[in-house]
Amino acid sequence: MLKILIPSVLMLATTWTSPYKQLWSTTLIYSLLVSTLSFTWLAMPTDTGWHYINNYMASDPLSTPLLVLTCWLLPLMILASQNHLKAEPENRQRTYISLLISLQIFLILAFSATEMIMFYIMFEATLIPTLIIITRWGNQMERLNAGTYFLFYTLAGSLPLLVALLVYQNSVGSLSFLSLTNLPVMCTDLYADKMWWMACLLAFLVKMPLYGVHLWLPKAHVEAPIAGSMVLAAVLLKLGGYGMMRVMTILTPLTEKLSYPFIILALWGLIMTGSICLRQTDLKSLIAYSSVSHMGLVAAGILIQTPWGFTGALILMIAHGLTSSALFCLANTNYERTHSRTIVLARGLQMIMPLMAAWWFLASLANLALPPLPNLMGEIMIISSLFNWSFFTLILTGTGTLITASYSLYMFLLTQRGPLPHHLLSLQPTHTREHLLLVLHLLPLILLIAKPELIWGWTA
Repeated sequence: MLKILIPSVLMLATTWTSPYKQLWSTTLIYSLLVSTLSFTWLAMPTDTGWHYINNYMASDPLSTPLLVLTCWLLPLMILASQNHLKAEPENRQRTYISLLISLQIFLILAFSATEMIMFYIMFEATLIPTLIIITRWGNQMERLNAGTYFLFYTLAGSLPLLVALLVYQNSVGSLSFLSLTNLPVMCTDLYADKMWWMACLLAFLVKMPLYGVHLWLPKAHVEAPIAGSMVLAAVLLKLGGYGMMRVMTILTPLTEKLSYPFIILALWGLIMTGSICLRQTDLKSLIAYSSVSHMGLVAAGILIQTPWGFTGALILMIAHGLTSSALFCLANTNYERTHSRTIVLARGLQMIMPLMAAWWFLASLANLALPPLPNLMGEIMIISSLFNWSFFTLILTGTGTLITASYSLYMFLLTQRGPLPHHLLSLQPTHTREHLLLVLHLLPLILLIAKPELIWGWTA
């Protein structure tokens, strides 16, 4: 574990000591080396459970795919931000890269923590770099408002979690993930225990986000710079799903009684946010609402507590991380040329940038879960386990997938097809850097078709 963490910490020193001319290339190559090194985690023996263990950090089949995704995303964020920051002073560029690196360090510590309190502290620590990135480097005037929403929603959700963890520590004596499955379950007949169950899950449901507590997400996504949007969509939302999967082991008897309203809310959110996507005029906002829709399916998969539901949720989290990050990169390439996120003002771009249209097509198909991509595999596993749990969920999930296909195609057709507006006369050609960025997003997604057991989690 330290062979990834120590180079990540030393990357901060590299950022501040490398010559300005080589700043972006040095950090990019360094982070790519670290992310390549992280692939060794995937070679773990799956039958023994925990691996690379020390007193504080370990990985198991659930956390490993998320750890590798975290490491893989840093070079992609550096690659995507290069053009956005070229006009900034040197110190601000170095600060920006340092914030991205610190975010990776906190996420590695969160996903590999063996103690619940350490996970909680790192879960909260990721707030700080993300907040600075949104409020300082955001594009619009609303960025401070978006940062405030992001901070207070997450803090209000996660403070009850801290109290709940301290109560559990006091009554059982341990908060180690290694021993949680062997500890006695909490008493389930008091109202206080039901409040405790709510407090344990609320932080993660806000972070995912569940429909109803999702208002911070579109704001944060729309106002954040490209790297902020990428890391929010690809990894930070997954902290919620990961935390839920970990905490579920101690909540088992209560979840059977109390999870119904949340499952219904998650599935209703699937339809509602999908319908909102069909009415969006803002490209980044559309992609942000599609994230809420997909994470609703993940939340439902986790809450019904079946092996298939858990596996489908993990597969969908990884696949969605790569897909939505790629979509944000594509939206950013449009924004850098047209300086507008309004879909109607940037239509018919296939005429000017045909290769970029091919990337748009692939990313849109991945977003609507085209076979044989992992997105479909995750969705089918969740939908079939929900169907097995209750026949009526098929109405909600079926409608949700139909709407998902509709808005994905709507997004592609509206941005790429049709007549070219008269104000788009001279656009910059696409750069090799942008094509490389999209290859690095979509290639892992396609390669995972060949070996999906890497992201199966515990079921493997």
